Parts: sequence; C-alpha cells; structure tokens
Amino acid sequence: MNIEKKRYIIFLYSLFLMNFVIFVIFMGENEMEILKQRILKDGVVKEGNVLKVDKFLNHQMDVKLFNDIGEEFARRFAGLGVNKILTIEASGIGIACIAAQHFNNCPIIFAKKTLSQNLDGQMYITQVKSYTKGVTYDVMVSKKYLGKGDKVLIIDDFLANGCALMGLIHIVEQSGADLVGAGIVIEKGFQVGGQTIRDMGIKLESLAIIDSMDDGKIVFRD
Repeated sequence: MNIEKKRYIIFLYSLFLMNFVIFVIFMGENEMEILKQRILKDGVVKEGNVLKVDKFLNHQMDVKLFNDIGEEFARRFAGLGVNKILTIEASGIGIACIAAQHFNNCPIIFAKKTLSQNLDGQMYITQVKSYTKGVTYDVMVSKKYLGKGDKVLIIDDFLANGCALMGLIHIVEQSGADLVGAGIVIEKGFQVGGQTIRDMGIKLESLAIIDSMDDGKIVFRD
C-alpha cells in the first residue's frame, strides 16, 4: 500500500470518528431537549419557586423518560468505573434504578431518612435540610454496603440549595469510597447548590438547568 493511499484511509477514519462524536453529542442534547419540553408541558411553578413535576418525575413516573435520562447519565459518566449508585429516598430511587441498567446493573443504595428495624449495625449518618418541607432530618446508610474500593455516582431528581447532595457527599466521604460525580435531573440554577458543588471540584452533570421561574415562566440555561 503506497503512502498516498494510507493517508487517504487515515483521513477517512478521522472523518468517521469526528462525525461519530458529533452524532453522540447531538443525541445527548436531543434527549435532554425532550426532558426540557416535558418540564414546560407538565411542570407547574408554585409559590416560593417550587417546581411541581409529579406528573412524570417524582410521583407518577415516566419510565421511557427515565430510560432516556439513564442513557444520558451513562454517556456523561462513561469510563469512570461506576460500580455503585447512591441516592436518597424517595424521589431519587426510581431514577437511580432505571439508570443503573446503563451502568452494568450496578447496585443502588438509597440513604434512609428514618431508622427502622430493617437497618441494623453501624451507619454512616449525616443531616439534611429539606428545601420544600423546611425541616432537618438524619439520613443514614449501612456501613455494610458502602466502603473503600467503591466508585460512587450520586443521582437525584432535584438540586436547589444543595443540602441533600451535600449530605450524600458527606456519607461517601465517611465511607472512604471514591466519588465519581453527581447526576441531577433538574437543577435550579438560580439557587446556590450547583455552584457550591462545582466549586468543590466535583463533576456535576445536570440534565436541565433552570435559570429563572419568574411569574411562572420557566427559562432554561443554554
């Protein structure tokens, strides 16, 4: 094979790779446009900058949409060796379970808000303040299920002030596991949580970032 032919083959291969990368990026953005359109269609802005999305996300759940969300998280955290997903009860559980299928069916751990007979032995415990309920509560994870050698991805439905996410990060730190990053479905970009987490150097991927909800109008970050 002469030099010119080799160069031509290399050129075609490079062109193919470039187009493939563009395609993958476009598909990811397209899936997230579906999420944004669903928020605009079915989301309701309540008093106090509360976004109600219980029609498809955290009460009635759209499994097809959850699968798209899981695929996108898998794309954004590809190659990082995720072997456990951590979330918090209750709204994050459904999303995390569907997403786990795109991470080699890795185990899901959800931090519990109440101590029950199902929890025994030593616990990682931290405190979390609920933005919507205005209360502070303990959250806990059994030490049996999280520890050194685990590569943990945190997944949750919302990020606002970042209290729940900070609590989960604290639990991962207590365990000695490696925090790969955090995947959030909807981030309220006009609140401090997202910037606080990013300033910590944590890989934070929010699939839809809302910059404002003034007068009930939802505006997304580009």
